[in-house]
Amino acid sequence: MKTLKQQQGVTGIGWLIILGLIAFFVFIGLRVFPIYMENFNVVTSLKSLENEPQVTKRSKAEVQTLIMKRFQINDVKNATRKDLSVSKRSGVLTVSVKYDVKTRLFGPWSLIAEFDESVEVIGN
Repeated sequence: MKTLKQQQGVTGIGWLIILGLIAFFVFIGLRVFPIYMENFNVVTSLKSLENEPQVTKRSKAEVQTLIMKRFQINDVKNATRKDLSVSKRSGVLTVSVKYDVKTRLFGPWSLIAEFDESVEVIGN
């Protein structure tokens, strides 16, 4: 019979607990990853305005349409036109998007992520 000093390693139940925790965090990561990838596309769409020629001279409606087209190309589904805010002040165009995403985890539990992104474009 082995004594406690000679016994080493993880038991079967220990392995199940470890694997269960790993599976849980992988599951959460798979649910959260698409939300943050979409937010990355939102930020990329907003930052692309800095390279748009004469964007500060366009009307607010034109800028909104331009952003919404970029959202459509980048497959952004959770940020809509009502979440988009465009303001112009003394040659500075400020575009901000404030939206939230709710995704179901399992059972009655959901995850809500709130995003508030903005970009300022300075005109010539």
